[in-house]
Amino acid sequence: MTFNMTTDYSKNEEQSFEPLPTDSYEALIENVQERATKNGAESLQIKLRIRNDLDMALPNTNGKYHNRAVLMDNWKRKATNQYDMQGLQYVLEAAQIPEGTAINSMDDFARALALKPVQVYIKKTTNTYEGKTTEINQIAPWNFSQTKYPQVNHKWKEAPATSSMQNSGQPIDVSGDDLPF
Repeated sequence: MTFNMTTDYSKNEEQSFEPLPTDSYEALIENVQERATKNGAESLQIKLRIRNDLDMALPNTNGKYHNRAVLMDNWKRKATNQYDMQGLQYVLEAAQIPEGTAINSMDDFARALALKPVQVYIKKTTNTYEGKTTEINQIAPWNFSQTKYPQVNHKWKEAPATSSMQNSGQPIDVSGDDLPF
């Protein structure tokens, strides 16, 4: 295999890993997954992607910070070993999941929210852990609301990963011709 290249830095974009400024942003729920720390604390993590199709409509928020990812963790309560299900109702309502929809598993929850547009209030705050203070973004479940821009024209740099907990929830049509047997 030949490795042949000429340097061209003209398409390099400056990357910022600083927390987003406190404000409301239009975002897509990129995926939902359960995670655990090394110490065993579990969270239901919602990954949001700031929409890139609203640069003109929202130049001071989405226009400046489009494509940035922001994470929201809903930690299991130590006393009950359960997630704050009432808090997650705000997220479901913002994503416009119909009232009365049965959500029987984490997979159902993830599928219901996958790629849904929402408006979210993101707060920039400080966090001190093991004596070190850093600035972080924080999102409370009640800071989710319905999008003001339901028509989504976001262009993904890379298509979001799909798995049982990260797909669109759309049925897949499979015919006998598609099967290898």
